[in-house]
Amino acid sequence: MDMMLTGRTYSAEEGLAIGLTTYLVEPGRGMAKGLELAQRIAAVVGDDCAALGTPVPRISVEPGRAIVAPTMFTLYRVGVVKPVTTDDGSVRTYVSVDGGMSDNPRPVLYDAGYTAALASRASTAPATRSRVVGKHCESGDVVVHEAALPSDVVPGDLVATPVTGAYGRSMASNYNSVPRPPVLAVRAGTVRVLVRRETDEDLLALDLG
Repeated sequence: MDMMLTGRTYSAEEGLAIGLTTYLVEPGRGMAKGLELAQRIAAVVGDDCAALGTPVPRISVEPGRAIVAPTMFTLYRVGVVKPVTTDDGSVRTYVSVDGGMSDNPRPVLYDAGYTAALASRASTAPATRSRVVGKHCESGDVVVHEAALPSDVVPGDLVATPVTGAYGRSMASNYNSVPRPPVLAVRAGTVRVLVRRETDEDLLALDLG
């Protein structure tokens, strides 16, 4: 309790010197690879405990994100495709889509990284340096900062960003009065609507004026 009240970070050696025993190591939650991270932490903690001659504590990792994130991807429809020359003279293709920070605010909130792939058709065109951006009229509305999309991407194509199951829907909002997209389940070629698409009427339903 004294350690908690002081707000200090104690090393293992300091803890031993004052008689502390560590029973549990919990690095937190939201880990992208729960089992792999737990194994790496266990190896480091095990080596340190062996060097100090102390018992190995229990290692606990909350794997919610690691379990849920890979189960979902977000599908966007391409709007405008625009090559832009950057400050260093190279060219980056900006691919605007019909979503963005309203359905996935993680990139703009804390620079979360995602990938993107052309989902509606096969392409043999060479990959080009791309940036997938949203439709919300904000400079930070970037879905994927660095993507390698085929150079023949055109308006109307579908682009998928994988691993959005953990926080996509739960963090989605009606930013700039954009209705939230539906959630669909796909299994053995069958599609089922889990959450229907929001409509403009849904957004206006709470207005009393």
